[in-house]
Amino acid sequence: DRMGDIVEPKGARFKLPMPLLWQHQHDKPVGLVKFAKPTKNGIPFTATLPKITEPGTLKDRIDEARHSVKAGLITAVSIGFRSVQGAVEQLRNGGLRFLEWEWLELSLVTIPANAEATIQNVKAIDASLRAASGTQPKKGVSLISAPPGVSGRSTPAAKRGAVKLIPR
Repeated sequence: DRMGDIVEPKGARFKLPMPLLWQHQHDKPVGLVKFAKPTKNGIPFTATLPKITEPGTLKDRIDEARHSVKAGLITAVSIGFRSVQGAVEQLRNGGLRFLEWEWLELSLVTIPANAEATIQNVKAIDASLRAASGTQPKKGVSLISAPPGVSGRSTPAAKRGAVKLIPR
């Protein structure tokens, strides 16, 4: 990532559903991560944002998140995590390799640590999309999915000491 760190996807420990936050603000949840599967190349996930009809702060926050993603103003995600003691290695480039880590939250962000942790799909929930995908999400729920954005494989640059995480 931009800090020179590597977060090993197979080392992730987490429980679903996991909070989806707005810009890493723990008091600003906007949805839930309902699917995440660690692979050697990263962790693809699916997150949902509920449709809130009652006026108020929660509706405003979730509407802002939904509109920002749909408009392309928020295009990335970032993980909030805690290292596991004894499962961190120092890298020659000054960064850290997290071999095991506790994944606490996923956030919609403007600028991620992993420049390539981008949102790949935003699905508006309507009858045609449900029919085409074969899924039956709750009415009014937005789905966001992304390839393995929380970690990835090393690139040739990584062999020179710089680390770049690439989602699939």
